[in-house]
Amino acid sequence: MYNSLCEREEEHGERVERAKASMPSDDDIAEMGARFKVISEPSRLKILLVLSGGELCVDHITEAVGGNQSAVSHQLKILKDNKIIKSRRNGKNVLYSVSDWHVLTMINVAKEHLNCNE
Repeated sequence: MYNSLCEREEEHGERVERAKASMPSDDDIAEMGARFKVISEPSRLKILLVLSGGELCVDHITEAVGGNQSAVSHQLKILKDNKIIKSRRNGKNVLYSVSDWHVLTMINVAKEHLNCNE
């Protein structure tokens, strides 16, 4: 370790070592950041909130988020390409649903944090 004026050198040194040992790889960090980037776009976030209630077709997703079908379809493609949602054909309709429920956990934590006064 380096010389420091920190009065809690030993305790802090141990914390640093634990943090370094549990740090994901740079590739994993990049993937985590990319996932946050995908879900942080407001229209995609709205779509995920709508789909948290169950699968829907693009028409009903569009109605729920108040957008236009072309824009919603584009955002659905991005979510699907990133394996956050999935689709299945049911007759003429394509139904979309959440495939990565961990993402909804993150969104729900963020929603709860909105009401946090700390």
